[in-house]
Amino acid sequence: MTSAPRSDDLPTPGHHDMLRPFDGRVGDYTLLAPLGEGGMGVVHLARKADGERVALKLLRPHVVGDQETRARLAREVASLSRVRSRWVAEIIDADPYAPLPYVATRYVPGYSLHDQVADEGPVTGRDLIWLARCLAEGVAAVHSAGVLHRDVKPSNVLMEGRTPILIDFGLARVADDPKLTQTGWLLGTPGYLAPEILYGEEPTTAVDVHAWAATVAYAATGRPPFGTGPSMAIMDRARRGQHDLAGMPDELRGALTVALDPEPGNRPTFEQLLSWLRPQTEPTMGRPLPAETMPFVAATGLAGPTPLPSDVTRLDDLRADRADRADLAAAPLERPAPPVTLVERTGDLPTQWQRTAPAEAPDPNAGVAGQRLRRGLLLLSGWIGAAAAGAAYPWMVVTVLMVLVWLLRSGSLASSAAADRRRLRGKKWYDAPLTVIRTPWDLIRGVPGTVLLGLWAAGVTAAAALLCYAVAAPLTLSVWICGLVFLGGLWWGPFALRVRGPVGRVVRPVSSGVRGWLGVLVLIGALGAACGWTAYDQGPDWSPAQEPPFSSLLSAP
Repeated sequence: MTSAPRSDDLPTPGHHDMLRPFDGRVGDYTLLAPLGEGGMGVVHLARKADGERVALKLLRPHVVGDQETRARLAREVASLSRVRSRWVAEIIDADPYAPLPYVATRYVPGYSLHDQVADEGPVTGRDLIWLARCLAEGVAAVHSAGVLHRDVKPSNVLMEGRTPILIDFGLARVADDPKLTQTGWLLGTPGYLAPEILYGEEPTTAVDVHAWAATVAYAATGRPPFGTGPSMAIMDRARRGQHDLAGMPDELRGALTVALDPEPGNRPTFEQLLSWLRPQTEPTMGRPLPAETMPFVAATGLAGPTPLPSDVTRLDDLRADRADRADLAAAPLERPAPPVTLVERTGDLPTQWQRTAPAEAPDPNAGVAGQRLRRGLLLLSGWIGAAAAGAAYPWMVVTVLMVLVWLLRSGSLASSAAADRRRLRGKKWYDAPLTVIRTPWDLIRGVPGTVLLGLWAAGVTAAAALLCYAVAAPLTLSVWICGLVFLGGLWWGPFALRVRGPVGRVVRPVSSGVRGWLGVLVLIGALGAACGWTAYDQGPDWSPAQEPPFSSLLSAP
């Protein structure tokens, strides 16, 4: 944290003694007062030799206890030093290799959004739109450096007047260390974690969209959108999308509803959010925002590091407009914006934002609900159709399915590894050739999980076959039921996450428009009907085998 010290918030003696040197100095900094502490370290208000005050985070030994983790922190700081935003407490200095490793950021003399809302009540009116816009700008700026924040929440947003400043983004890569995350130590804050993080999926910029929406909802209502209580209950509500936005202003409710969608592909991007939020604040500011702070564009994936202008060589040079920032924060917002609704888009993005003032606003969730229904029907038809094909040609379909599962899992592993490399050292020209070179290794890595998933599916299918045999079901019907069970095992069994993810990335764009979705649905239905009729008319074709499995046992006296 980098908020002002509060007597009731200071850590109790002894909590951070191990991170405070005896002489009260760390490098060129003199420690003045503790600001707070968390799982990764203790934050102090500190003074540089030239008199400037900073927020100095001293990292705990178990966080940076080896050279590998210190090198990881050094690379993270190098990437994040490229962040250029007035809405982010930028990194000023860092020394990952010091006896007490530290990261120094701009000091923001204000309370956190969590404390301010608790003390003064929810943010209302034009101040709420301003807060939502500034927070989105800050997160988008972090994305422009090629990393995710992953911990956007009210306590990581400091209020400089009425302007939010995003903090605690400097350790995102360190928090990804397997030595820590395997124990769940750095899982995050329930209620502000996107559901895909809970499932263990590869995070994208969509996780910060979800956290942004939850933070803005807290600011607007004074309560977490997924309620309180045991952590498991809160995370279960987030997983199911059961949020409470009662009391939310109409112009924001639709945007936050879509941004809190459990499916990351249904959420808007920060580019969409900002294209809607900026026009509502800029005309009322009295003067335009400085050109170097906008626009920020957040891609659907992680972008590479943004190059610096040739004349920028020091981080201190980026803070020249500090006085201008204070004037901007005090500028009044006078003109209200017209109501805003969400409309469905049939292109490659799930939603778009547009300004409109209808007499009766349409339901902003209508487009998302339609996409969900189409996606569900498409998956259901594929499930039934593939089972029908399996009833006609059992062994051939099983072989094709297992090869497909192997390729999907291998491709998902390759994609995750490529994303890790981009976050670690930015986008490089040789990323694509390196992915091709690594393909044989990724194919090998995909084998163990594929085998285990296949064995799981085969086990539950054997149980279904025995049940069909016990009730004397016809052979064709039994094979079709076993096909349904086998496909279900491949979809929901262990290690199936890397199967569902790639399939979902294909199904979502197909389901975004009615025409394309209907064409694919008709095609799947026609193929499934043809295979089903073949199975019913001629019985299962067990090629390349000559007869059904266990036929000799079943025919024995």
